[in-house]
Amino acid sequence: MSGERKPLSIRELLLPALGAVLLLLGAGVGAVVERGLLDYSAQMKRHGGDVLDLGTRGLPDAGMQGFMVRVVGPLQVVEAPLDQQFNQQTDQPVLIRHVQMFQWRELRYGGEPTYEMDWQDHPIDSSHFLHPEGHTNPGKFALEGAQFEAGLVRVNNFVLTPALVHALTGSQPVAPDLRRLPSNLAASFSLYDGGLVTSPEPSHPQVGDLRVTWEAVPVQTVTIVAKVDGNKLVPADDATDGIGYAVQSGDVPLSVIYPDTPLPPEYPWFRRVLAVLLAGLGASLLLRWHYRRVDPMLAPAIAVLVIGAVDAVLWLGNDNATAAVWFGLAVVGAALAFWRVRALKAVS
Repeated sequence: MSGERKPLSIRELLLPALGAVLLLLGAGVGAVVERGLLDYSAQMKRHGGDVLDLGTRGLPDAGMQGFMVRVVGPLQVVEAPLDQQFNQQTDQPVLIRHVQMFQWRELRYGGEPTYEMDWQDHPIDSSHFLHPEGHTNPGKFALEGAQFEAGLVRVNNFVLTPALVHALTGSQPVAPDLRRLPSNLAASFSLYDGGLVTSPEPSHPQVGDLRVTWEAVPVQTVTIVAKVDGNKLVPADDATDGIGYAVQSGDVPLSVIYPDTPLPPEYPWFRRVLAVLLAGLGASLLLRWHYRRVDPMLAPAIAVLVIGAVDAVLWLGNDNATAAVWFGLAVVGAALAFWRVRALKAVS
């Protein structure tokens, strides 16, 4: 019949089909990138937010204020910690005093208890012994253990706040300096086996004798993840994990620090450009099939419109600022596409 349209052949349908596939593929590539970034961002919010990986070269900068950063570098102790009571100091970031008392211990292995004397870091109440007679402990310690932290510690010119200094790990013994002891303590303590003891015969302590030793968190290379506040690294107070920072010895990647967090997509901007190119190629094939000509501005406009709209929907409700950026690009693409379609119709 003369009014019927001639059905399109398979060869004629190949061009629009390929164009549609490429347009959808471009939109899909863009969506996968944004979905990966969205998942990563959502998980990192638990720890304080997205992290700028400054590595070993990161220095304080006005442009990173309020951001979470990863910084790697050696600890720099500017104001060393001091045990004022014993006047002991070290050039390490944290100094720890341990106090032990030589006391009786009751050992039970099913039968009659046995008793032995040993150094213990807490008072043992001998009144609860089965046979307390002859095994009496003095009770409360005359001295207590304590931890002393450096007044100022830096990593790559970033100042660590006390919470970060407190989180530093590692240990090495610190030998006491008898020359620094106050006179009243120098009369009571003597140096023995890397510590100070009150025993008249250090190799044969008696019940009630005290032993004081020190250890320090050593100067080392560390990895710090925290929020930038001026020239300081501080815990993120809005982290839902209740911590807001991480401190690790050595050069530790984010994937190890936060193993529960998915890795962000690699080369996101390259993939975004690839998505636009694929969608643009698909749109150009569809336009060639429909208009029998190619407008160099219309195909990219359609690609930006489609990818912007899809990505805006993905970010909406999760990060409205990012969603607004993608929506704005979609609006620009829509306006440009509308203009070029009208121009094509005018010359056809």
